[in-house]
Amino acid sequence: QVQLVESGGGVVQAGGSLRLSCAASGRTFSSYAMGWFRQAPGKERDFVATISWSGGSTYYADSVKGRFTISRDNAKNTVYLQMNSLKPEDTAVYYCARDRNDPRWGTLHTSKNEYDYWGQGTQVTVSS
Repeated sequence: QVQLVESGGGVVQAGGSLRLSCAASGRTFSSYAMGWFRQAPGKERDFVATISWSGGSTYYADSVKGRFTISRDNAKNTVYLQMNSLKPEDTAVYYCARDRNDPRWGTLHTSKNEYDYWGQGTQVTVSS
């Protein structure tokens, strides 16, 4: 069983920064790609960023490209999301998730249907 626990959310002014962390249990963490998603009130859960098992490949939603950076530390079983130049429209609950697919294919996924384990989420609020 895999457990994911997010932390680092909070309230920040527009233009500010936050770094989210997602700590994973289980020895297989380093074998899988990981992703970040977010869900604003009344909206669907949307893709934000994903990173390959090695950290060598990343992919971002257009809305966050150039502002957010996903990274991972396999020795610490942790994936991060550094968020800079935050905007009020970034306000949401942020979730990390594990990509269910065989990492040997090297494909990164943006659909939430490709992720099997999810954390409980951490709230990010950006005030204008």
